[in-house]
Amino acid sequence: MRMSSSAPIVIIGAGVAGLACACYLHRAGRRVLVLEASDAVGGRVRTDITPEGFRLDRGFQVLLTKYPEVQRLMDYGALNLKAFRSGAVIRLVDGRETTVQNPLQKPTAAFTSLLSPIGTLEDKLRILSLTHHVGRYSSEQLISRNTTNAQDTVTFLREYGWSEQIINNFFRPFFGGVYLDRGLSTAANFFEFVFQQFAQGEAVVPALGIQQIPEQLAQRLPAGTVRLNSPVDAIVGHTVRLWTDETIEAAAIVVAVDGEAAKKLLTASEVPETTWRHTTCTYFAAPSSPGHQDKLLRLNAAPDALAHNVSFSSDVAPDYAPTGQTLVSVSTHGEHGLGEEALTARLLQELTDWFGPVVGQWRHLRTYIIPHALPVYAAGQPYRQSLKVVEGLYRCGDHTAYPSLNAAMATGREVAEMLLVE
Repeated sequence: MRMSSSAPIVIIGAGVAGLACACYLHRAGRRVLVLEASDAVGGRVRTDITPEGFRLDRGFQVLLTKYPEVQRLMDYGALNLKAFRSGAVIRLVDGRETTVQNPLQKPTAAFTSLLSPIGTLEDKLRILSLTHHVGRYSSEQLISRNTTNAQDTVTFLREYGWSEQIINNFFRPFFGGVYLDRGLSTAANFFEFVFQQFAQGEAVVPALGIQQIPEQLAQRLPAGTVRLNSPVDAIVGHTVRLWTDETIEAAAIVVAVDGEAAKKLLTASEVPETTWRHTTCTYFAAPSSPGHQDKLLRLNAAPDALAHNVSFSSDVAPDYAPTGQTLVSVSTHGEHGLGEEALTARLLQELTDWFGPVVGQWRHLRTYIIPHALPVYAAGQPYRQSLKVVEGLYRCGDHTAYPSLNAAMATGREVAEMLLVE
């Protein structure tokens, strides 16, 4: 395919994948136009600011600093990253709490972790064993291996030798929160990949909210490159038609929207259906933090709970809340069938049992129900689908690979590289 020297490469969608693709193309001197249907960049990576000054990420999200694609593309210093402590406070089924920290990152915590009731001594030694094992491979090797002889995560854990005690007390609440899948049906190669990221790096958020990631990418593009409030109606050959009936001729087209929207735009092409993980994020304002600035995530091992994990977000990143207040983020994974009012009431009851009567002073801020939070990545699913649809038409995003910011950036880069050699 020979590209016209005057027509831009049109990228549909200003999420992380589309912006990454645009940045690599712009860096190589190609003219790019990014069309975004909404009022801001970011896609699923967005932050809302309330009139009081709370910063509410649309769903609890963190950045893992060892993601290779993120290291390749992002300026960490400009993001002013704020780190969670490595580990978590886990509320066990009987209501007791135990703190688990990564002994490789904090050696002085090793003795405490070994005494934790989350599992047996053998279970904890197996965690050290797996940490050494994944350290022998690159992240790309881990995510790409064993996809033909595939296992889901829970089968992998059992065959590795872990007890049901630690699977239920640690792996389901922790990695179930990462996957939005407490059943741990997600592919085991993704588990090894994510385990390596947590073992070797940090979980962080930008000081001013998760949307700072796509904002940084957008700022690298020339003025006018990203057009907001520009929903696309159809793709016809090398022409993009907007809902306003405006048409734009393209040297090539990249569909960088989520899998649901991509399927609608690529109606004439054979692209796989995307199935999704559902989550709900409920935010509260509190006068003080029960976390006491320890910067640890709270996990709930109770199988029938609705408050699956709790973060005192402003303990980690103070600008997430106005001075003198604490932002509390509560995540509920999967479909619960409750309206906002009923869910909030149930959560407050559970949180009172967890953190005590101080919860009576908490004020509900906002609830985000996110039916398309993460694409499902099942055992046996290829870690990379075809990114070229037909000549001159491409797609990217984590729904074409595995659910993460790393995959979104990787597929955006790979599409840019394909276009640069044509």
